[in-house]
Amino acid sequence: MKTLQNFTKGLIKENPVLVLVLGTCPTLATSTGVLNALGMGAAATIVLICSNIVISALRKVIPDKVRIPCYIVLIAGFVTMVQMLVKAFAPALDQSLGIYLPLIVVNCIILGRAEMFANKNKVFDSAIDALGMGLGFTLALFCMATIRETFGNGTFCGMAIPVLADNRISILTMAPGGFLIFGLLMAAMNKFAKHKPRKKDFGCEGCPQAASCGKTSCGEEKSEEAQTND
Repeated sequence: MKTLQNFTKGLIKENPVLVLVLGTCPTLATSTGVLNALGMGAAATIVLICSNIVISALRKVIPDKVRIPCYIVLIAGFVTMVQMLVKAFAPALDQSLGIYLPLIVVNCIILGRAEMFANKNKVFDSAIDALGMGLGFTLALFCMATIRETFGNGTFCGMAIPVLADNRISILTMAPGGFLIFGLLMAAMNKFAKHKPRKKDFGCEGCPQAASCGKTSCGEEKSEEAQTND
């Protein structure tokens, strides 16, 4: 159950783009086309999984004082390998992504998961967390790119769509359209992934007025106030 939760939280509940609002720059820049979005999502997912695994394996070896520089060096190494593979086997994708492919090194999603999760958990759990976050990032990119390319260019994966190809909404392929779709998807995600915070009853330990209060908890005082008001 814990493994499933680590995997699924990155898809909806803690989606890195639409909930945590990380990686906004590459999201807006590469979501003009579905193929570009899938390419960026796959590259980021591979780097995220590899970096999480290595950082988790070395979490007891890397000194705390230099952990961030070490994380960046490891991530940069994986990004370099991915970039070389893309250049060799998908040169068109490399040209489309441009500077945003090497900028995966400083992607907040990757560095954030390394610091918040991989540094504190075992290798397998870190790999599952990275896979979920990577797929969540890819899913957000795919949804944005599908809307922007379909209605902005009248195409899907480069193939023309009848009717829409002759009635394009060109602003969706520009920066204002990207921000518009991004905001609408964030609103939809907040609506459907909304969760209520759990109420906690705090005890009186550590309260400077505990001796003179006479209550056992703050919840007891609140209930008495509610009864008095009634």
